[in-house]
Amino acid sequence: MSGRAWWGCAPQVAPCAPVDKPPLPISEFSSPKVWGRWWAVGSLLVTPEHGLTSPCSGPSAAEAGKAPLQRALQVTVPLFLDRSGGVFQPTRLQILNVDVSHLHLTFVANFGIRLSAATNFTFKIFRDPEPLHLLLPVALLADTSVEQGSIGTPLVSISSCFSIFDKAIVFDGRNSTAPAMLAPLQSHIKAVLKSKLCLRISNLVQGLNVHLGTLIGLSPVGPESQVRYSMIDTPTITNDYISLDINAVLFLLGRPIVLPVDTTPFVLPQHTGTKGAMATVGLSQDLFDSVIMLLQKAGALNLDVTAQLNSSNNPLNTSVLGQLIPEVARQFPEPMPLVLKVRLGATPTVTFHTNNATLRLQPFVEVLVPASNSAFQYLFSINVVVNLNLQLSVSKVRLRGTTSVLGNVQLTVASSNLGFIDTDHVQTLMGEVFEKPLLDHLNALLGMGIALPHVVNLQYVTPEIFIQEGYVVVSSGLLYQR
Repeated sequence: MSGRAWWGCAPQVAPCAPVDKPPLPISEFSSPKVWGRWWAVGSLLVTPEHGLTSPCSGPSAAEAGKAPLQRALQVTVPLFLDRSGGVFQPTRLQILNVDVSHLHLTFVANFGIRLSAATNFTFKIFRDPEPLHLLLPVALLADTSVEQGSIGTPLVSISSCFSIFDKAIVFDGRNSTAPAMLAPLQSHIKAVLKSKLCLRISNLVQGLNVHLGTLIGLSPVGPESQVRYSMIDTPTITNDYISLDINAVLFLLGRPIVLPVDTTPFVLPQHTGTKGAMATVGLSQDLFDSVIMLLQKAGALNLDVTAQLNSSNNPLNTSVLGQLIPEVARQFPEPMPLVLKVRLGATPTVTFHTNNATLRLQPFVEVLVPASNSAFQYLFSINVVVNLNLQLSVSKVRLRGTTSVLGNVQLTVASSNLGFIDTDHVQTLMGEVFEKPLLDHLNALLGMGIALPHVVNLQYVTPEIFIQEGYVVVSSGLLYQR
């Protein structure tokens, strides 16, 4: 196991406006097996093609989902055979508008999400001598289960879906009473909508499951390395939130790397993060250790430090070093450039304490002089210990890091071809020529970041990061864009 993450939220939803006749509880209806449209992934509610909302963001949670639902409910109504005149007269009908006035989403413990929507369908009935306009209120009810799919992605399905019709309101230009055809016309419309509305919702959820499948897509971590997330258990669903237990697998050169087994399961404590946040993501210490190990295995943390010999402010040459180590001046009377080969043999260590994150590196540095035959002449090597302050931030879907040196860089001479070297003599020079290139290299690498769990077109917005003992919490809003 290479890393663990936890995803969850607590909802606040806007109530659906009541209809004239209160809908019956879903349990009192028969239960046809049809598909639904809405999904909460950890903390976010996604509409697959055009919107995103969340049950965690108050009245605005349902707003973004209205437009896709309205488009989906624009069904075609077949001709109505009017018999009010004694003969069958085919009458054309058209839905002019579908208005989803309210959307209500609630979590159902150990099951999924319950959806109820209040809609108004406006019809145009093409009759002679003037067309008739009809407004039909419809309440939609659906229970949606949330499970773990076979490939480790969230899978949603609707176990119950119903349409509840209210009394139609007729407008014919004179505000007259309903014509004789109204009762059979309403029966025709209701029969059509009852057969088609849940089918349209079914089509949406099928596309949604494909969209949710992008959770397991590969995301780059560094050169030649990627991370892939997947669910490792069924979602935990309460009346307040849905949480996903997610595993991270790291790849190097397209192959998963073998890492130590995590013996301490990571569970995010309750009431962690920002109250009311759409997403609360917990990232274990093990995940960060694994990412750093991956970068080390890939060689991404290694670097060569060089400088131009004719640069006026270049201290990385034999002339400057010879002032500190006389043997260098004796061997190289003419100025020569130096090369620092920085290699990390020991795995870097990330440590999390409350409100504090540090990174400890122990690089091995060789000091070399380029020879005329494109080889290098070895001078000496140094064991280095450097402690860094680690600052984390989130940009779109990536967790990024920046570092700065904490305290003094510790140096000890490992071996030397120059005889005895007093580390105090090279401490100042190494600080000048080593620290800045190291920080620039690390910050460029950590600035690439690691992708947080997400689906395509999803972004984290206004994130807050909390460093706790042994783990990191990201609380954030969410934005879904096409």
